[in-house]
Amino acid sequence: MRARTVLPVALAAALLALTGCGADSGADDGTAGALPSGSSSPAQPPASSDPSSGRTAEVAAPQALRFTATTVDAKPFQADALAGKPTVLWFWAPWCPKCKAQAAETAKVAADYAGEANVIGVAGLDRNEAMKAFVADTGTGGFPQLSDEKGELWKRFEVTEQSRYVILDKNGKTVYEGVLPGGKGLAEKVDGLTG
Repeated sequence: MRARTVLPVALAAALLALTGCGADSGADDGTAGALPSGSSSPAQPPASSDPSSGRTAEVAAPQALRFTATTVDAKPFQADALAGKPTVLWFWAPWCPKCKAQAAETAKVAADYAGEANVIGVAGLDRNEAMKAFVADTGTGGFPQLSDEKGELWKRFEVTEQSRYVILDKNGKTVYEGVLPGGKGLAEKVDGLTG
């Protein structure tokens, strides 16, 4: 594993000390890594609509999806646009072989459930150039890949190791958090939320 110093040294040291590439902490039952307080609450009721305008009210984004980010291609990303559909957040690092092994299955699920569920990659623990190379090498450019060099989203979702999935239902409630070796089981989890 190549050491990188893009993240603040203390954060990188803490994350790397707590984890190995895809080390399993036994938290595959969906109980570990809960979202911050209030994050698992359902979406707020629809905003009031103006009947005379003919516009329908939209559901406000749940707390878990109230963040902005930047993609590895330097495009702005608004997570509140994900509201109302199940969302898979895939936390990965460019140098992680277990993350690379998950890439094909994660990309397949993103394509198979397009329009029904959101799949978002959250890259960290490296520089953006390495993240872009990983996306190109693994063919995962068909769904959004966020560059989280500072680890802000990793902290927000309490992810302490790469090769992790956080799956939210359509209301933004965490229904799974853990490791899925090779991405196996991801399709079944997403199917259970969309079917």
